[in-house]
Amino acid sequence: MKKLFTIKTLALLSSVALLSACDKGFEQLNINPDTSPIIVPSYMFSKAQYDALNNSCASTYEFACGGSVQHFSTYKDVPAIGDKYFFSQGTYPYDFFNNAYPLGVNEIGAVINAVKNDPTQANLHAIARIWKAFTFHRITDLYGDVPYSEAGTGYTNANFTPKYDSQKSIYEDMLKELEQAATSLDASKASYGSADLIYGGDVTKWKKFAYSMMFRLSMRLTKVDANLAKTWAQKAIAGGVILDDADLAKVQYIANGQDINKNPISLALRGNNYAVANGNDNTEGGKFAKTFVSFLTANKDPRLNSISVVWVNKTQDTTLAIQKGMPNGLLQKPADFITYSEPNINTVLKLDAPLIVLSNAEMNLLMAEAVIRGWASGDAATYYKNGIAASMRSMALYGDAAAISTAKINTYLAGHLFASSFESQMEQIHSQMWVSLFPNEVEVYSNWRRTGYPKLTPVNITGNLTNGSIPRRLLYPLAEENLNGPNFKAAVASQGENTLTTRIWWDK
Repeated sequence: MKKLFTIKTLALLSSVALLSACDKGFEQLNINPDTSPIIVPSYMFSKAQYDALNNSCASTYEFACGGSVQHFSTYKDVPAIGDKYFFSQGTYPYDFFNNAYPLGVNEIGAVINAVKNDPTQANLHAIARIWKAFTFHRITDLYGDVPYSEAGTGYTNANFTPKYDSQKSIYEDMLKELEQAATSLDASKASYGSADLIYGGDVTKWKKFAYSMMFRLSMRLTKVDANLAKTWAQKAIAGGVILDDADLAKVQYIANGQDINKNPISLALRGNNYAVANGNDNTEGGKFAKTFVSFLTANKDPRLNSISVVWVNKTQDTTLAIQKGMPNGLLQKPADFITYSEPNINTVLKLDAPLIVLSNAEMNLLMAEAVIRGWASGDAATYYKNGIAASMRSMALYGDAAAISTAKINTYLAGHLFASSFESQMEQIHSQMWVSLFPNEVEVYSNWRRTGYPKLTPVNITGNLTNGSIPRRLLYPLAEENLNGPNFKAAVASQGENTLTTRIWWDK
């Protein structure tokens, strides 16, 4: 026994010695030269901006939201979550949730943790807080109750099962964060500079962005709590929102290099539907929807010519007379599929097209609503006209081929005077919002659920999951039910079943 123990002991000691010898330089060899253990706030902030905007731009933007608001249609069933209210395979209802947390949410949280205790980086902290609100408002608007207060704490506290916060509490905190961040911005201190993809670190413009976000969120509450909506809307208006072209928030992309440099909506839609570029072999069977094209056509809207084409002899044709949308709810490829309109790859789907994050068109239209509600002073008709004109002018951002002349804008405005009754005014404002926010389909979907305008006729295809009603939210991922079960169950108990028809808090 003693001899056996001695042999085993020597073998063990030899192994330890050998491992010790092998360990020399081992840590150095295992350091990735392309990464840093230290957070560089400016670099991480750029990535947080990229990733918050580049999230499921096909499955969520086109298939789910764009189909639901009848901007897009498809004859196929797999991508038909918004078109036919089907979901039989894939991850379309989950994608935005699954991608948001490990990327944009964690990244902006890391920036905040890196700068929050350094007074010299007060602007970096404030802008990061604003961007965190932007990142989260899209998640909660798509799903309702979601992890918020404990989100990202897997890295900091090893908490891999975060609780779900109520959407009400999330909205209250986002509004508070926007107010505190806006008032703490100081133009005399340093900012992100060129690392800021939207404003190049311009603190004055970020303050307007913060109040504009506050305005967007406050108006989201008109159905659920009009008094709270009014309070925050008036704070936002007093603070100063984006009303002029010069303050429009956008990211300018480039067509070359890595995919992260390219407009994510353009890249996703081209890759998932319009890559072949012949009008017939669209991968997911997608086209512009009949509702969308018919609205633009009936109103003689010059934006149709900027964004829409029909492929004729392998060439994009923008002739207005031939533009037509494909009906939602089709179950087979139409024989005349090639004759339906789709997005112009040389304008709105250019890889170097800018991505409009928050526009003066939206803010002017919301101002028109605030005025008719009695929450703001000014002339609602003027704000309404300014919103439409701003949207039309913004077409020039997609190149000369998309630009709309002042004469055409004035002609359109002259033919679309502001109505006199509240409901008619609301319908005008938000039908214009439905057009003006394109291709930001996540925001189009949220605004439509809040206002109900334009009035859309749902499809009712056999086998759909909503009894023929347009979906009101997306679905929590299966992984949440399996890996974060107690918190998932608490959210469902509070909000309602994890279905496409369960309405979120502000959509009651």
